Amino acid sequence: MNMLNTLQSRRDFFTGGRNLLGGAALTSLLGDALTRQVSASSGHAVGPHFPPKAKRVIYLHMVGGPSQMDLFDYKPEMAKWYDKDLPESIRNGQRLTTMTSGQARFPIAPSKYKFSAAGQCGMMMNTELLPNLAKKADDICFMRTLHTEAINHEPAIAAMQTGRQIANWPCIGSWASYGLGSMNENLPTFVVLVATPTNREQEQSISARLWSSGYLPGEHAGVSFRSSGDPILYINNPPGVPSDIRKRTITGLNQLNALNYEVTGDPETQTRIKQYEMAFRMQSSVPELTDITKEPDHTWKLYGDEAKKPGSFANTVLMARRLAERGVRFVQIYHNNWDHHSNVNGRMPSQCKDVDQPCAALIEDLKQRGMFDDTLIIWGGEFGRTIYSQGGLTRENYGRDHHPRCFSMWMAGGGAKGGTIYGETDEFSYNIIKDPIHISDFHATVLHLLGFHFDRFTFKVQGLDGKLTGVNPAKVIKELIT
Repeated sequence: MNMLNTLQSRRDFFTGGRNLLGGAALTSLLGDALTRQVSASSGHAVGPHFPPKAKRVIYLHMVGGPSQMDLFDYKPEMAKWYDKDLPESIRNGQRLTTMTSGQARFPIAPSKYKFSAAGQCGMMMNTELLPNLAKKADDICFMRTLHTEAINHEPAIAAMQTGRQIANWPCIGSWASYGLGSMNENLPTFVVLVATPTNREQEQSISARLWSSGYLPGEHAGVSFRSSGDPILYINNPPGVPSDIRKRTITGLNQLNALNYEVTGDPETQTRIKQYEMAFRMQSSVPELTDITKEPDHTWKLYGDEAKKPGSFANTVLMARRLAERGVRFVQIYHNNWDHHSNVNGRMPSQCKDVDQPCAALIEDLKQRGMFDDTLIIWGGEFGRTIYSQGGLTRENYGRDHHPRCFSMWMAGGGAKGGTIYGETDEFSYNIIKDPIHISDFHATVLHLLGFHFDRFTFKVQGLDGKLTGVNPAKVIKELIT
């Protein structure tokens, strides 16, 4: 008897066996389309529900929460409010972090940076620190009314990536891998890159919990590439071990795993077999992928010399383009040090310098390669920042606390409607007054661009239909889509 079956509950047994004959008959009538959906329980890609606008995603996550009023949410009236307290009618009893809840005052700190209209769309944005990105405004879909329930980093970044405020749920990259599958059997479907910021004053911890496959099959977890040394640990053969011996070793291990699978029926054993085989194939594909020395001169002109420095944001963005070009479905980049509790004036220029040219270059590079229309770029953090200063306030030095009620993100390419400016906040960039976007709405919209009905894109777990948007009410924001 299959050992795994002996561990099943009575409910699991009847759930697995119900309508067996009817399902078999229906499968024979509908053919491959239904078979593809049914096979999802074994970890194979389910395929889109309708033709996707985006075939792949490059997600640029700014860890810590970028200050929306210093970048994309222009609030000129705040200049008149310098050092005046935020009115209680605006805060309205909002939950605060322990870092500012004990403050006697909440002095308003207007942005000191120059804003001007960018592109034909007229988007008012920080053109002083983001001059290159401003030139791409008409390619970008700006969203100024994201909001979340999470007020601290750990639950907020988990919610942004997985739809839940707790760790180890499937992240959005894993859902894309599970839904769309691989376009290159020699590379992972989902790759993670962690960029090193120029300024490392106040970084947040991140780990593999953010690119976990959760209850989805393990093959859909993100594969983290390192910025120095071997891109993936142990990808190369040990000294004195030739490739033929490595291959024979993997073959032997997989034969043992196959025997184990026959006994236990554990799907994770199948995942292990696939990952061993993938690792061997990657020995030939990864070195070519990571060798950027052969990039033409116009690439370096686009991305800048920083792209030649391993681990820099520019370098990881260039690597993301190379991964996408070679068929990787989802590339996740994390760029740290956006947690500006102090020294906004000292740190914001450095952060923007890191991301400005590479983000603009990525848009242009994808256009030149004919990949922009079906590659979705996402840029944003896990929440925003407060208009009031944390701690003291001077023109030279102030900080901003966490703010979940409204924050800005942007998308480009892959069906996102360029030149769109969506949502409005009040004059304090504190409350949403028009067109809110809950993070579940954002997730639903991204899934729609990938060809999925968010409420039907599920995976059976513990008797429930698990999905990225969970039980939250969600909707696709159609105004963001071409």
